[in-house]
Amino acid sequence: MIRKRPGLIKFAGLERTIIGDDIQVGQKAPDFVVQKNDWSLSKAFKETKRKVRIIASVPSLDTSTCDRETRRFNQEAARLSKDIAILVVSMDLPAAQRRWCGAAGVDQVMTVSDAVKADFGKKYGTLMEEIRLLRLAVFVVDKKRIVRYAAYMPTTSEEPNYEEVLAAAQAALGR
Repeated sequence: MIRKRPGLIKFAGLERTIIGDDIQVGQKAPDFVVQKNDWSLSKAFKETKRKVRIIASVPSLDTSTCDRETRRFNQEAARLSKDIAILVVSMDLPAAQRRWCGAAGVDQVMTVSDAVKADFGKKYGTLMEEIRLLRLAVFVVDKKRIVRYAAYMPTTSEEPNYEEVLAAAQAALGR
């Protein structure tokens, strides 16, 4: 049974219930099914096999914080090893993600939608029940699917510590 945690975060001034438990460093990352921008289903870990993954959870690409975060990860991706994949998961529909990426020139990160099943949100403790959006969080998962970094932002306006995330991803490469 998936646990509900009321009052864990505020969004738009109201307390929200989070579905699922927080992911912990050292645990095996749960697989999840999302939709790519062409509406096809994707098992994210299969698509990024043999790579270290940075997975960013955002409510919507059309919000200022999520826009900045996704653009920043896109810039960083161009400088990172090809053995690191960056996924940005939101509740935006695939067509909206495709439109946003085209307008923003985002082409180095993989944006995926959790809008249909909320599989990622439930498994990673990011789904806000009342508004069916994801809370801000970021994870680094190594090639063996072990979580090496996990951070949940305390508000919906706080960006992750990019230096920590990137350092964790580099460390997970084992080089």
